[in-house]
Amino acid sequence: MQPYLKRAWAEVSLARLKKNVEIIKSLNSPKTEIMAVVKADAYGHGDEHIIKCLAEKCGIKYFAVSNLDEAIAARKFCPDAEILILGYTPPEYAHEISMYNIIQGVVSYGYAEKLAQNTPEPIRCHIKIDTGMGRIGLKYNTPKECADEIVQIMQIDKISVEGIYTHFAAADSNNPDNITYTDNQEKFILDVYDILVSMEINLPHIHFMNSAATCYRNSSESTLSRAGIIIYGLHPDISLDIPDGIEPVMELKAVISQVKTIPAGTCISYGRTFMAEHEMRVATVTIGYADGYSRLLSSKGEILIHGRRCKIVGRVCMDQLIVDVSKVPQAESGDIVTLIGRDGDDIITADELASIYGTIGYEVICGISKRVPRIYID
Repeated sequence: MQPYLKRAWAEVSLARLKKNVEIIKSLNSPKTEIMAVVKADAYGHGDEHIIKCLAEKCGIKYFAVSNLDEAIAARKFCPDAEILILGYTPPEYAHEISMYNIIQGVVSYGYAEKLAQNTPEPIRCHIKIDTGMGRIGLKYNTPKECADEIVQIMQIDKISVEGIYTHFAAADSNNPDNITYTDNQEKFILDVYDILVSMEINLPHIHFMNSAATCYRNSSESTLSRAGIIIYGLHPDISLDIPDGIEPVMELKAVISQVKTIPAGTCISYGRTFMAEHEMRVATVTIGYADGYSRLLSSKGEILIHGRRCKIVGRVCMDQLIVDVSKVPQAESGDIVTLIGRDGDDIITADELASIYGTIGYEVICGISKRVPRIYID
């Protein structure tokens, strides 16, 4: 384990990552390969170690990122990977896309044309179809119109089309209307693909499964399963179960800097929002909102100390917070505390924290700041 300042840190279990990947592989058809989504610094887990582990230990060769900077970083970590940029790259960087052998998501004929104008070499592309997400991609009322524009894009010199893809808006929902909506999204892209095949255009890839679809509506028609949050062990939606055996990869920890007993009437932290109603024992913990532990958890969140839940009292500060340790008499300065993860028989998940302040687990883990070192455990 690498040396680090024992203040606040995130422990990333590569063993759990590998186990999660194996479970996801078991869900997929033999015709479907995992495309690991490693955007946003691998969802806050650290892209270098995650990508190398996925490639070298898990046999993953397809990766998806958000932008060119992430793609170039992934290329350096994994020279032989197939890397898809899901989002926008300014056309003036088309040469870099080609130079690093990156696959670019293409959203329109006009965008493809601009890419081609800015590079002397061919650019590999997957064409994005907007089947109902409403963000980016070809948008038409009929699959035939969509297929026609794909054919036009394929005729642009220096544009090499290798696949089509779309993104589901509500695959993480069991609401009947949302299920029908997702069914229609899937049918649309499959119809586009069938039309292309009828025109003797056989693209290597059609993909539409995100983490939610991989778990809840897995399809052998999708050549790639774009597994993101599920690889890291979190729920696509907290209301739905995830496959047995998948576990969170990251744990967030800190230490107690001081323990003291305060009398009734003592105010705690900024704004005097908490006042002790009786004598109590409190501990100051070395983590705060600048580390990505949200201020919205003030007087609401709990942390684990010696396997017991201790409630935050008062406002979370930039670098510190205070908890009630009256029921943990052995708590003392230097003790390790768990903010996300397991201690003894109890566990606090990023999804649990997200539910407290009205967001999703994705935002919690992506929000853990760069000043928190990632410690990798195999």
